[in-house]
Amino acid sequence: MDITLESGTQFNTIRAYAADVLRIGQSEVRASCLVSAERLITPWAAGRFDALTLEHLAEIFALEPQIVLLGTGWRQRFAPAPIRTAFAERRIGLEVMELGAACRTFNVLVHEGRPVAAALFFE
Repeated sequence: MDITLESGTQFNTIRAYAADVLRIGQSEVRASCLVSAERLITPWAAGRFDALTLEHLAEIFALEPQIVLLGTGWRQRFAPAPIRTAFAERRIGLEVMELGAACRTFNVLVHEGRPVAAALFFE
């Protein structure tokens, strides 16, 4: 689904998403990724939502977000308690949602100038 009208922006936006690809800025992404307004990290070591561990969070925290969107694939799943605790201890908001909702929410927050990062998984 194409979700943007503009192509010339100075920051990352998610221009489209489908079952096997994300268009972020001018890049086509076909693996899990981390994205902020300024950075795109792909493929991301976590690979799959089920493989997400505390060790993977260091790359997210290095982006210094105030809020993190966790896109869990095509269905919403919830992060394990240790993951949620790691965010709470750092006072970083964590919102967990399916991939499409995470993509749309990311764009809104980036356009508002919020320090947001998204960890996006296809599965």
